[in-house]
Amino acid sequence: MSEREKMLSGELYDPSDPELKYLRVKARKLARKYNLTDEDETAHRETILTELLPNTAHLPSLQAPISFDYGCNTSFGEYCDVNFNFTCLDVCPVHIGDNAFIGPNVTLATPMHPLRPEQRNVRRLANGIVYNLEYGKPITIGNNCWLGANVVVCGGVTIGDGCVIGAGSVVTRDVPPNSLAAGNPCRVIRALTEADRMSL
Repeated sequence: MSEREKMLSGELYDPSDPELKYLRVKARKLARKYNLTDEDETAHRETILTELLPNTAHLPSLQAPISFDYGCNTSFGEYCDVNFNFTCLDVCPVHIGDNAFIGPNVTLATPMHPLRPEQRNVRRLANGIVYNLEYGKPITIGNNCWLGANVVVCGGVTIGDGCVIGAGSVVTRDVPPNSLAAGNPCRVIRALTEADRMSL
């Protein structure tokens, strides 16, 4: 099994692997190029995002700056709107459903590190390269979700369809569909119902 296959399957892997290093550098270069564009450079931005997010059929609206570990491990649904300073550490798959609203300074963090220091600490290969073992857990955000400003979603979390996650929340466990949840750690406050509908 390659290091990339280990990474995507949630096993301990060596991030110094040449293939993974190439993919990370590529993604970070593309993100930097995107961050240097202006909002009215629509065609240029789409070209960059198409290469950065090859598994996304409907490109999201992304306010620069953005940061991705790989890009190719993230997919967006239709009509997604992402505010400034979006960070997506996608060592494992990240799936974001349709009509996602993502506030400023949101982080999606799939990487994990072993709890035991002897497994977590830096190692050295025979060729002198240093690295540390890590693994990942996927993140899934359902359709019609809104993540407020400064939300952090940790690896292994699924946020169900129709959820609202309050600003500043740290989401460490699954959130059931149609929930209003907030806090650190994030907890369900109540279900969202028809009583929450606003008049036009």
